[in-house]
Amino acid sequence: MHPVAANADLSLVQGVIAQGLEEVTRRFEEQLRSDLPPVQRLVSHIENYRGKMLRPTLVLACGLASLPSLRRSVTPTLLASHITCAAVCEMIHMATLVHDDVLDEADIRRRGQTVNRLHGNEAAVILGDYLLASAYHLCSQLDSQKVALLVAHTSMTLCAGELLQLSHRNDLSLDETTYFEIVDRKTASLVGLSCRLGAQCSDADEDTAARFERFGRKLGIAFQIQDDLLDLTGQTSTLGKPANQDVSAGKLTLPMIHHLACIPPARRAESLLLLESATRSSRSGTGPEAFARLRHSLDSSSSIAHARQTAERLIAEGKTELAQIPDSTARSLLLTMADAVITRTF
Repeated sequence: MHPVAANADLSLVQGVIAQGLEEVTRRFEEQLRSDLPPVQRLVSHIENYRGKMLRPTLVLACGLASLPSLRRSVTPTLLASHITCAAVCEMIHMATLVHDDVLDEADIRRRGQTVNRLHGNEAAVILGDYLLASAYHLCSQLDSQKVALLVAHTSMTLCAGELLQLSHRNDLSLDETTYFEIVDRKTASLVGLSCRLGAQCSDADEDTAARFERFGRKLGIAFQIQDDLLDLTGQTSTLGKPANQDVSAGKLTLPMIHHLACIPPARRAESLLLLESATRSSRSGTGPEAFARLRHSLDSSSSIAHARQTAERLIAEGKTELAQIPDSTARSLLLTMADAVITRTF
């Protein structure tokens, strides 16, 4: 395809998705609107949690990549079901963020104060529940109950992943197998669902929908690994939230798991002391020296590089899942989005 034509097609698809995301935001706000002022104030605060809108964007992009009209160079049109499913996935994601902030005792999210910091844990927990209930109510309005069943099953998977992670909090013997089980359930399952729902709303067959879901799950795991890396290597000013939160919360992430598994016993004991010191340092509000020493130790075992390479491999595997999907501008956009997952800095 001529570069000018390709750029025009890309602009068209990006414009359709941008307009779709505006509709998603409206649907989201309409569904959550309350006639009770205290509830509406809490709901309005959720706007501050909105970030990249990765999940709704994936619903729309996968939906477009599954539309036969797009491959016939006809102007693509998103369906109402795409918008509904995108709003549902964003509601579930927002609910997990609100609940996570309670579990992690977090004060900052997206450079602003969290719901639990402003209004207490009780309000935050119920607000998360309100978001989940709203998501089920919205997807139940679709003609087919297949979406509601998938959403319910994925929500159970998310909760199971969170419970598994909680059971391993402060577990210094956590292995990579368990880590990936947690991440697949807690993060990747919703990303995979977003991709599947987009394809299903375009009447894709089961094989195609499954390919999109596998693509999404690979992206979801890579996304979490990149989050792990940014938590260790990023700056609070860039991240929009405090760095080193995982260590502070007693969560072992992939770089640390690899580091503790691959070094000799004597060095492992030293690293465990560093980890304990960094955790105490964070909780007491003392300086970053302990984290700097811990980061140096991770670099010396190539554990940061191992995590980056793992994320890159997962992205490559995810992109392979789309190899059998007919070529289109939307598919190209999905491949670009996949690469951006591991190059982002916040």
